[in-house]
Parts: sequence; structure tokens; C-alpha cells
Amino acid sequence: MLDSTARLKIISRIETLVLKNHFNIGNVDLQEWCREVDQRTPALVEAENDSVFEQGIHDSLAKLKSSHTDFYRPDRNPTKPEHAIGATLRSVTVLNTQRWMFLDVFEDSPAARSGVTPGYLLISVNGIPTAPPEYPAFRFGEEHQLTIQLPNNTKTQNIVVMVPERKKTLPRLPFVEPKSVSYRMLTKRVGTVRIAYFSGMFGIRFAKVLDTAIASLEAQGCDRLIIDLRGCIGGSLGFARLVSYMCPGQIPIGYDITRKLQQRGYDVAQLPRVRMPDTRAGVLFRLAQFSVRDKSLVLLTQGLGKQPFHGHMAVLVNEKTSSAGEMAAQFAKETKLATLVGQKTAGLVLGADIFDVGYDYTLYLPVFGWYSPSGSYNEGSGVVPDVTVDIDPVCLAEGKDIQLNKALEIIY
Repeated sequence: MLDSTARLKIISRIETLVLKNHFNIGNVDLQEWCREVDQRTPALVEAENDSVFEQGIHDSLAKLKSSHTDFYRPDRNPTKPEHAIGATLRSVTVLNTQRWMFLDVFEDSPAARSGVTPGYLLISVNGIPTAPPEYPAFRFGEEHQLTIQLPNNTKTQNIVVMVPERKKTLPRLPFVEPKSVSYRMLTKRVGTVRIAYFSGMFGIRFAKVLDTAIASLEAQGCDRLIIDLRGCIGGSLGFARLVSYMCPGQIPIGYDITRKLQQRGYDVAQLPRVRMPDTRAGVLFRLAQFSVRDKSLVLLTQGLGKQPFHGHMAVLVNEKTSSAGEMAAQFAKETKLATLVGQKTAGLVLGADIFDVGYDYTLYLPVFGWYSPSGSYNEGSGVVPDVTVDIDPVCLAEGKDIQLNKALEIIY
């Protein structure tokens, strides 16, 4: 257990980092925030155990009113099902009872390998009943027995889901990395690409996987494309590669603003216009450039040329689409290069960085804001689809995807 000296050092380090780096989109008085933390410090220092101390820090950070804000140790288990078993949950009412329903199930995820499909209800985990709003707990490297049930059936079944050990090669975020891209032909002309996660720190690894998927679909005759971002947990700059496939030339995707420039004021027209590099050498060059100047910039598409599906694209989103997935969705909507179908996204679009605060603890903190080319932002509000379509639990459990069917209707 941490002693009082260690806890004081951690609290001090967090306050310093927040004052210096936090992108304050919620207009929080950070000096007042620090004073409130100082008032709570004696209680935090004397907390009976590390869990109580950690919860106290979480409570303070919540008052910053921003997404992408967290405090944890690397051995912490995932706090959301999508970060552990590769499946999102939605709260639904069945026979006047609140239940968790599997909404998105990522391909080749622990949930998918166990036989879970969208539409099933989650009744219990390891014999413990589950119900909204508390998420069930899943732990790295352990088997979990799930009791599931169809929404129109009283019969239950038991399955086992194995959460793998967390890979040490991943960034210091507590989650199981899902398969980033899956794809298939829906008809002789329509292809679909599903993005669960934009992998790789700078998106180069993701770009290679996406290029392979697009090339395969086009080779099979794809001239209409559905991009499925439902449940996308975000990730890297790889989203720039995805949206680059939506248009032939180089146009603005959006722009990011650092804390320093936010405070000083800025003119978007004066920001450097940057195309995401294709190679590691290109990334290193860009990093060297921005190591000596403010990192605010306008991000451009890559100019990948004309694609056979241009003019016939739809993008699927839902309330679990977050971060980089929302940035891609906003670009598609604002440029009208694709029709956005589904439900409003999560509204979690700030850019974050990871800071070591000592004693194996990490602070995850938003350090820049993301804006669309027109200057709008979706932090806290989400992206509203062009065509709002919700799922039906019974239809979903039967394998009928109403949102996907609407997208098919639109692009034909």
C-alpha cells in the first residue's frame, strides 16, 4: 500500500500536469479545481487503502468535465466490456426489467469466439446477476462464465468467455486490442468495412491493413461501400487513412488545437496544413518538425485518387462510436461524401496523452481539442446521423440488421 509521502507526490504531480496540459473545453476554473483537490488531500493521503485513494482521484478528475481522462495502474482490469471481451452493451427494458444487451460484437473477439452475437441479453457473469447501470467486471487472463438469453425467449444458456492476458507491447492503456479491420462483400457490388479500432500509434499499421481490405473489395467488384463504425473505440491517426478513401484529393479533415494555442488565440488559416505520412520515416520527420513548435495543425486527406465507390458510400454509427471514429463520422457528414446512418455518437473527441505520475500510476489527460473544418466540435454532444435509425433487439437477435439494411437502401 502507498504511504502518505507517495500519495502526496502523486497528487502534486497530477495538479501540475492538469494546470500545464489539460485542454479545458468545459471552461473549468483550474485554479479553483486545484484548491478543491488541496482541500481533499488530507483525506486522500489517509485513505484506508489504495482503492479508496484511487477512487478519490477519479472523483476529482471527473470534475474536469472532459473525456479521455483517467488515472490507473497498468495492471488494472478493463472497466468497459468493449475493452475486455470485444463487445459493447446497451441498456434495454425486457418485461419491465432493465437488462444489458449485446449491441456490437467485434470479429474474432473473446465474445465472438465464445458464440455471443448481437441481440443476446447478458443475465449474469460468474453467477453474479448483471443489470444497468453498473458494467460487469472482466479480468485479464481469466475465464468468465456468462449466462445469456434471447430477448424473446425465457430459456438461458451458459457460455465461457476467456479474456486474454494484456499484451505488454500495447500502449499503457488497460484494454484488449480488438481486430482493427474486418471486411466482406454484401452483394456483387456492395462491400463493407468494419472498423473496431484504429491500431498503431501513428496509424501506419492500420493503413496497411485497410489498404489490403479496400484492394480486396475492389478486386471483387465493389463500387458501393458501407463503412461500419458502430462500437468503434477510437485509436490512432489511422482514421485519416480511412477518410482519405472517401475523396480523391487533399482536403481538410479537421484541425486540432493545443492548450497553449487555445489560451493565446489563433487563426485557423494560419495553422500548418499537414498530410498524414505513409511511412515511419515520414512520421519521424513530422515529429521532428513539431518538436520545436506548437503541435496545432490542420490535418489533410492523403490524396489517394478516385475510387470506384465514390458517390455511393454510407457510414454506420451508434452511441458507442467514439473518439477517432467520431472524427471520421463528422468528416463524412460535413463533406457530404457519405451518408451517416444510425444513432448519435458518444461525444468523446478530445485528443489525449499519457503521463507517468509515479509509483506505477498513469494519468490519461486530454491535451488538445479536435474541430471539424467548419470549426464545430462534438465533445459532449456527439455526431448526429443524416438518417436516424435504431436497432430492434428481437430483429438483431434474429440476425436482421435494420441499420445496415437502411444503408444498403441509400447507396443503391
